[in-house]
Amino acid sequence: MTQRDLKPRTRGLYARLLERFLLPEFEDMALRDITPAVVRVWHAGLDRHRPTQRAHAYGLLRSILATAVADEILAANPCKIRGGGTTTRARRVEPPTLDQLATLVTHMPDRYQALVHLGAWCGLRFGEMAELRRADLDLTTGVVHIRRGVVRVDGQVSVGTPKSAAGIRDVAIPPHLIPVLGDHLAMHVAPGPDALAFPSVTDPDIQIHPNTLYRHWYKAREAAGRPDLRIHDLRHTGAVLAARTGATLAELMARIGHSTPQAALRYQHAAQGRDAHIAAQLSQLARGEPPSGPTPHP
Repeated sequence: MTQRDLKPRTRGLYARLLERFLLPEFEDMALRDITPAVVRVWHAGLDRHRPTQRAHAYGLLRSILATAVADEILAANPCKIRGGGTTTRARRVEPPTLDQLATLVTHMPDRYQALVHLGAWCGLRFGEMAELRRADLDLTTGVVHIRRGVVRVDGQVSVGTPKSAAGIRDVAIPPHLIPVLGDHLAMHVAPGPDALAFPSVTDPDIQIHPNTLYRHWYKAREAAGRPDLRIHDLRHTGAVLAARTGATLAELMARIGHSTPQAALRYQHAAQGRDAHIAAQLSQLARGEPPSGPTPHP
């Protein structure tokens, strides 16, 4: 993967890892001198209390040296630490209850309530929601089209494709959200298909800044008794709620837009009509009704 292929946030992460962890140790070292023993000593010196950072630094070194192997500069990759590039989730996400979710929504300003709904019921990333345009919310067919995302790196705004190829997707909107989104478009969104669904309060052509949203989110989550919740946790909530309808793993992955090598083939087997069924059952949950369960697969 070339630098041009990297997403801005990934490129920034790699630059910081390179500057802080790799260059101080390996910049003046010949590639042939980077042995498995040298890598193990370096890895052991990384902060064990920062497992994700440690895994990312090791993974970057392994990728760089894999390129050297591919270019026949090295005979073998000296990065041989089992599990060195992986880490387990340190923070367990506890999704809000439906009552807590309702409290979160009611304690947010009117212009941001639809964003909380989309995050929780459709499993969207914040960057995906911040870049939604009027044309992306098709309330006639009940589908939200995810085609772009926005990220901020070192103060710079960058709009591009979603985090992964699986992130480009169409998500069926639970029917109970259609009138909510209709009201939002009528009251808070400028006319025109390219108008931002969640613009900055100071400029309708600029995406909402996460700091603006969090100023209100902090108060809402305290009111809900969930000071631990992040905006990103709404996405996890969307996956849990969809799972309660009986959605299969492949359908969940397709709906949430989460890509892993192990799940890549499963996307092909998600039935086309099932996402609308999942969305309908989400509305049943919103009304306090038990989901009717999965429909037979064709």
